[in-house]
Amino acid sequence: MIRILALVAAALVLHAADDTLLNVSYDPTRELYKEVNAAFAAQWKQAAGRSVEVKQSHGGSGKQTRSVIEGLDADIVTLALPMDADEIAKAGRLAADWRSRLPHNASPYTSTVVFLVRSGNPKGITDWGDLAKADVATVVANPKTSGAARLAYLGAWAWAERAFPGDSAKVEAYMRGWLARVPTFDPGARGATTTFVRRQIGDVLLTWENEAWLAVAESKGSVQVVVPPVSILAEPPVAWVDAVVAKKGTAAVAKAYLEFLYTPAAQEIAAKHRYRPRLPEVLERHRADFPAAELIAVEQAFGGWDKAQAAHFADGASFDRLTSNR
Repeated sequence: MIRILALVAAALVLHAADDTLLNVSYDPTRELYKEVNAAFAAQWKQAAGRSVEVKQSHGGSGKQTRSVIEGLDADIVTLALPMDADEIAKAGRLAADWRSRLPHNASPYTSTVVFLVRSGNPKGITDWGDLAKADVATVVANPKTSGAARLAYLGAWAWAERAFPGDSAKVEAYMRGWLARVPTFDPGARGATTTFVRRQIGDVLLTWENEAWLAVAESKGSVQVVVPPVSILAEPPVAWVDAVVAKKGTAAVAKAYLEFLYTPAAQEIAAKHRYRPRLPEVLERHRADFPAAELIAVEQAFGGWDKAQAAHFADGASFDRLTSNR
């Protein structure tokens, strides 16, 4: 028996990858990176003559960020919000200039927040204002832990500021109204999808565009996507974690992995999974998959992520105030 175990252990060593990376990512990117990892591994083997295994960790982006700050050895992070990478940089594990190391401020694809509704859209939900209807229960993750939820919250707030220009009381009344009807704040976007689709709770889910379309594909026609005329622009960041790759000697393969995300092959994979590709020619080929909408940048509407965090998601900020009586 001992000899058999020794032989198994030896076989595992022989078949271990030459390089191993840990990609710590936000909640609904499992399907995307499963396919990206396989494509990159094939390219890396051909180019470098070495095998690579990319392991994944998924969860709410805020929670994942804290895990990396607290010591999780992520070679690379592919998170929901630029502020998440900034927090890791502030903790000294990631270079402060991470944005300038890759194209498009180190964001290889974009996304937005859309609505997922029951088939036939029985509540007639087409825009953010419909969340204010007294008979509409909105499902969204917790903005304290989920990047999708922060984006959804800001999307609703930006809509309200346009609907009620200069009237902060009406903006807050609108936000307080629909937040009061959120049945539960799940920690991450995937959990919120489970609440809405599988547990059949709520009338509309606010979530990532890619997550909504995946739910449609898996729900056998029980839900449908509604893209509001105006929503929020999401630019998920990617970075290699300097403190980890220096320790593990994985800097070259980690950098190559992230550079691969900008190649036509990876951009096609991103588009297939309903992430909006950066390469214009790839985006054009998939134009029908991405309905037109005005996407508001956080910098444009809120003065950047630092200001948005302080005003809305820090302890005692607007989210806490508007949900204090739940």
